[in-house]
Amino acid sequence: MSTLSIQNVIDTVLSATNVPTLSRTADTFKTGDPNTPLTSIVTTFLATAEVIREAAAQGANLIVTHEPTFYSAEDTDDLAWLDGDPTYEAKRRMIEEHGIVIWRFHDYWHMMKPDGILTGVAQQLGWTVDPPAIALDEALHAMTAGKSGDTRRAGAAVGVATIPEISLLDLARHLKEQLGATAVRMVGPDDLPVRRVGLTLGALPGKMTIAALQRDDVDIVLTGETREWETCEFLRDAEYFGCPKGMLVVGHATSEEAGMAYLADWLRGLFPDVQVTHLASGDPFRTL
Repeated sequence: MSTLSIQNVIDTVLSATNVPTLSRTADTFKTGDPNTPLTSIVTTFLATAEVIREAAAQGANLIVTHEPTFYSAEDTDDLAWLDGDPTYEAKRRMIEEHGIVIWRFHDYWHMMKPDGILTGVAQQLGWTVDPPAIALDEALHAMTAGKSGDTRRAGAAVGVATIPEISLLDLARHLKEQLGATAVRMVGPDDLPVRRVGLTLGALPGKMTIAALQRDDVDIVLTGETREWETCEFLRDAEYFGCPKGMLVVGHATSEEAGMAYLADWLRGLFPDVQVTHLASGDPFRTL
């Protein structure tokens, strides 16, 4: 067992991001006592019941998750709406029985320079990403949760990978294999030449994704999930009017899991004497 408390670990992590303290953040403790002595750490995209079970089997008592544990944005940590629900209650009991502390690491990890999720995904794909023209700040990050803001600045804050030219269809096939996606959804012509990929990973609002596509140095965007009446329809009309671009949709977890695997490596550098394991949560969807 480490001599560190879990709170010590999180304080060190936040300091190492070099991100100024955010006035509002989802990066808070979701379960457990932060003063508990640390045993070991698990990173994951999302703390599913299976991830929690495996973490407990490994003797870990800190799970660092990227996305919410209890089925909502959790920004207010108001879980009263789930009281009495058997699934929620069973998951809560599992966590408490194993003494698991869950901490969400989303906002600060994205706002690091470079973005931690983007870095991990780029490493998995073997891509080099050009630094965004505008750094992601707190106001722009708030737009990812649906807050209003300057969409043009948001588009400029998207990282872009330059790759050897490939058709949209062949790139979709390549990413399906490289990311282990169960499916890749495409918008745009199969034969669209692609050299510059905007990494709008996760689930950005349509205005932010469209703003990235409006850039001259972006041929397509790679994203996790999207509302189907926003970017999809922009792209369908763009092709009709003779200015085609594209989008590849791989699933939210698939688009960001590599960034949380990279986090495990990053944490090992901060805590060389602590066991850190990445457990993939996996894509919840099956495709027929």
